[in-house]
Amino acid sequence: MDSIERSGKTVEEAVEEALRYLNTTIDKVDITVIDQGSKGFLGIGGRPAKISAVLKFDPEKTAKDFLKEVSLLMGLAVDINTKLSDKHLEVELKGSNLGVLIGKRGQTLDSLQYLVNLVVNKGNAPYISVTLDTENYRKKRKETLETLAHNLAKKAKHTRRNVILEPMNPYERRIIHAALQNDKYVTTYSQGDEPFRNVVISPNRNN
Repeated sequence: MDSIERSGKTVEEAVEEALRYLNTTIDKVDITVIDQGSKGFLGIGGRPAKISAVLKFDPEKTAKDFLKEVSLLMGLAVDINTKLSDKHLEVELKGSNLGVLIGKRGQTLDSLQYLVNLVVNKGNAPYISVTLDTENYRKKRKETLETLAHNLAKKAKHTRRNVILEPMNPYERRIIHAALQNDKYVTTYSQGDEPFRNVVISPNRNN
């Protein structure tokens, strides 16, 4: 239950009762005072204070709950670490034999990351971007793509012909573009439609 109403002799007492029931702290709920209550006259005709308590949206808990459910269905024992900063949520999965969560060229990890993004942003505003990683795959993949970009840029310069890379997701295409953005001898652009959109490395004809 994410929202409840509670009563008490005072607003403070009603709030305390709501926090006990929800097993949370005041910083994690939004409180609305429905009725301030009244002591009445000489203790007669008084009425209790009444409040409504609504749990604030917690993207870290939402992501963890979803990933725990997925990992259980896959028969995996996973520790989940999260870090939320500036509307970006980093999620790291730790455990044994988590290669299955990466898949070929990170396709499984990318698909799972997409699902976590959907779950975290369901009915939530503003948008929170989610990065999902395990076994340091993202860093390793970034380094691999940067090396690939520089090697293929050399090929484009040498042959004076365009080099067309295999289809990549938007995140990986951005890595290629960023790696070569300061290379005055080549330019890069993307072509095609998702999910077959790819990067083209083109030699600058004037250099």
